[in-house]
Amino acid sequence: MLGPIKTVGIYVSDQAKSVDFYVNVLGFEVRRRMQMGADAQWVEVAPPDAETCLVIYPRDLMPDWAERKPSIVFHCADVAATVADLEARGVKITMPPAELPWGTFAAIEDPDANWLGLTDQTMAREPEPPDADS
Repeated sequence: MLGPIKTVGIYVSDQAKSVDFYVNVLGFEVRRRMQMGADAQWVEVAPPDAETCLVIYPRDLMPDWAERKPSIVFHCADVAATVADLEARGVKITMPPAELPWGTFAAIEDPDANWLGLTDQTMAREPEPPDADS
């Protein structure tokens, strides 16, 4: 049985600058930092209490990084308030909060132009099919 998502890779041009953005601007915490050879580190960051980490991975170690763009959406209770707070901290807002049929959605950009979505949509599950014997 598969469990929760452990990591999602973000391919960045400047690992230190990106770690600084995720930790000091977005408020994530460093969960793991390990040396990967002489010139790189494996760095995992995550929002406090999150199960899933982002791996801040140097582009120069992944020749096909451009084909590996992530699509990451974070849940937040109040999208508009979160966007206002992030904008005040200098984060680029690529899509202001919009009311969509499935919830409020907005998007921000990290230093490498990776889009990060924000939504108030809860974790939905498909309804169970009706019992055939009913």
